[in-house]
Amino acid sequence: MCKRIQRLLISLCTLVTLAFAQDVTFTLQSNGNLDYDSSADIYGFQFSQDGCVETATGGAAADAGFTVSVGNNVLGFSFTGSFIPAGAGTLVELGGNPTYDCLSNFVVSGIGGSSLAWDYVEGQP
Repeated sequence: MCKRIQRLLISLCTLVTLAFAQDVTFTLQSNGNLDYDSSADIYGFQFSQDGCVETATGGAAADAGFTVSVGNNVLGFSFTGSFIPAGAGTLVELGGNPTYDCLSNFVVSGIGGSSLAWDYVEGQP
């Protein structure tokens, strides 16, 4: 009986985890747009760059009123608590010479500072 309950609890936990999984996929397009496809609202993002990015403007980040800064990392967040709604589109337009290999170490925040799982893929040339 105890093993049956244990299996039931494990199955339930697995289902709950899958049901509430929040994922973001980033795609760098050849024109420098960093696109996103997210099942959760995005409250902030950060990623490393190796000097290839000079500017990060426009896109859903600008529409949401995010402050976006470029240094060793590209950092975007809102001082007012606004967010980028779940969905898909261009997150930011990256100026300079961004390539797939020059971006790394993504961090994406959801509501309340929760960490969102992410994937990064190369766009079409």
